[in-house]
Amino acid sequence: MSLPTLRAEGLAYRRGNQALFANLSFDVAAGDMVWLRGHNGRGKTSLLRLLAGLAQPDAGRITWGGAELDTAPDFNAQRTYIAHANALKDDLSAFESLQFLAALHGRDAAPAAVSAALSRLGMGQRQRAPVRTLSQGQRRRVALARLALESVAGLWVLDEPFDALDVQGIAAVNELLEQHLERGGSVVLTSHQPLSMATVVPSLLELDRVAA
Repeated sequence: MSLPTLRAEGLAYRRGNQALFANLSFDVAAGDMVWLRGHNGRGKTSLLRLLAGLAQPDAGRITWGGAELDTAPDFNAQRTYIAHANALKDDLSAFESLQFLAALHGRDAAPAAVSAALSRLGMGQRQRAPVRTLSQGQRRRVALARLALESVAGLWVLDEPFDALDVQGIAAVNELLEQHLERGGSVVLTSHQPLSMATVVPSLLELDRVAA
C-alpha cells in the first residue's frame, strides 16, 4: 500500500506578534522530497513542527491521507521527526542514547539493530563513548542514526540534518535518504547547504515567497 499524502491547505502561522507565513498550500506524496528554504526567522522550523503534528496552525489544515493529523491512523507511527537539537543526554553513551530514542519512538531498540545503525553513520567505534565527549558532528551522527533504524516507507521531517556533518557524514545521510525515497517514503527537510544527492531532485518550497 502506498504511503499517504501529506497535504497542507491554506496554512498561516504566527510567532508572538509576528506573522511568519500565510495561504501556504502544498502536497508531499510517496517518493517526494520537499526542501524548505528561506531566510532565518522565516518560519522553516515552525512549519516542520506543524507538519510533524507538534504544533497547530493559526489557519488552514494539514491532513495525512485525507484525515487531520490528530485523528489520522498510524500518523505518529509513520512519521519520524528529527529536530535541529539532537535530543541526546550527556550522561548516556551514544549507544544508550540511540537505544532510548528508538524505544521512545517505537522503533527497533534491539542491541544489534542499534549497533548497526550507529555503524552505518560511522559511529561504530564510538558507540560506548559518553555523549558529553562527542563532537557536534558526532552527536549529529548519533541523532541521525535513528534514520538507519527505519525499514519501511514513512514520512521523515528533518530540520537541518546536514548541520555539523563532514563529507563522510553527508554521504551516509544522502544514502539513507535515497534508499528511503526508493522504497516509497517521503521527506520534508531544511538545509542551509546545497543538497548533493545523485539520484534525487527535490521540490523547492521558498518560504520567502509566501511570507505573511
